[in-house]
Amino acid sequence: MNPNHRFPWGRTFALAFGFFGISLVWPIFNNFVPLLLAERGVAPALIGVIMTWDNYFNIFVQPLSGALSDRTRTRWGRRLPWLMVGAPLAALAFVSIPMARTVGLMMLAIGAANFALSLFRAPTIALLGDLYPPEQRSTANGVINLMGGLGAILAFLVGGALYEAALSRWGLTAAQIAPFAFGAGMLLLATGIVVWRIREPAVPHQADESDKADWAAVWAALRGRHRAWAPGFGRLLLALVAWFWAYSILEAWLSSFGKFTLGLSEGRVAMLTAALPLAFVAMALPAGLAGSRWGRRRVIAVGLLLLVPLLALGLLVRTPTALALLLAALGAAWALVNVNALPLVYDFGPPGQAGLMTGLYYIASNLALVLGPPAMGWLLQWRAGAYALMFPLAAIGMALAAGLLLSLPRVEPGSAAAEPQV
Repeated sequence: MNPNHRFPWGRTFALAFGFFGISLVWPIFNNFVPLLLAERGVAPALIGVIMTWDNYFNIFVQPLSGALSDRTRTRWGRRLPWLMVGAPLAALAFVSIPMARTVGLMMLAIGAANFALSLFRAPTIALLGDLYPPEQRSTANGVINLMGGLGAILAFLVGGALYEAALSRWGLTAAQIAPFAFGAGMLLLATGIVVWRIREPAVPHQADESDKADWAAVWAALRGRHRAWAPGFGRLLLALVAWFWAYSILEAWLSSFGKFTLGLSEGRVAMLTAALPLAFVAMALPAGLAGSRWGRRRVIAVGLLLLVPLLALGLLVRTPTALALLLAALGAAWALVNVNALPLVYDFGPPGQAGLMTGLYYIASNLALVLGPPAMGWLLQWRAGAYALMFPLAAIGMALAAGLLLSLPRVEPGSAAAEPQV
């Protein structure tokens, strides 16, 4: 695509529906699944482990599906067939979670939903690398994350409202099912829009033998020893691990903090939590434009350095209003980091392998998500009920990520072979 062309806003919003659907499902999962498990008598440490199952799937399935999508050849393209298969399977498994009558069946449904969702996320996001040149990727990812934030807002507001309405009218069982049914339906609708509106480009690059999207290339890139990857890529992945580790703690345990520390209902917590994605949405496009203008690494560093003191302030939260204000500030700072992260990964990698690069991104992020919630779960085993400790714990991760990011060499966007610049 010619970088002098006008930015394709319409196509970008259509593509963003893919992330909209994914982003709508996960807040419902993260807010209601821990509470469903707790109501069935599952211990906090085990809940923390169960909340990482999706990340275990993602560490292996997403890199493989992303790499395989680089080599998929069908009449619909390389990426879209993965959406067409994965999304219906995910919707069916997702709505089955609250319908399970035993802990064992619920765990089976959770595992099935995690696996199905992991099948198509990397191919979906890889379309960002396929459809846009490097100088447009931060802006495009700003739009994509804006739509993802809208999905999260709908999940919290509509999911919470549906829970409360169903609880008062039909009882607890209907209340537990309502948010999951809403999420499954919206996932199917959003995926249908992407399949209908997006036409994939011709394969931009035929990988030669040295650039095969296989596990040997993945391992070489992780160690920073693949000739096609820019210097410092390993440290970038470590920074990703650190900041996603920190965010995963907040994401997984926020509903428990609201219910058990502040004494709020499940539906009220879900609606208050909407402050974070609302601020994220407001900041997503400006964050992408800032990354394009001032550099992705610089903007990410600013976001991380803002998140550290903001998270530390979480220890002072005592009221719903204070929680909402803090979450709004966190959402705005998190947009600076998250919107520019994947385009920065693309800057460090070879052309034509957006699926593989997206898979590597998800290896780092999901490794973090595997480690984060259990760390807080074990801390709660030691200090029962001390949910506020999630804030300083997350601040430590963000500080470590900032240090790693600032140590990276600079590369020119879209040129993985570029030498570090002084």
